[in-house]
Amino acid sequence: MKKAILGMTAALALGTGCATDTGTGALIGAGVGALAGQAIGGDTTSTLLGAGAGAAAGGLIGNQRDQKKKNK
Repeated sequence: MKKAILGMTAALALGTGCATDTGTGALIGAGVGALAGQAIGGDTTSTLLGAGAGAAAGGLIGNQRDQKKKNK
């Protein structure tokens, strides 16, 4: 299961380019969150919760970066 999630995350990260820091942050956050959720909880529910929380956090951080770039 861990190898499948890692493989899907790597393929998604390498095969997808995001035009904004918000999208990039959400993508990276989801991948990191999924890996952390799997490592901590060891089941699918934990993986999905980790991915969701990571995507939200990464999206927020990326959005802040986008706003800083916009205001320059």
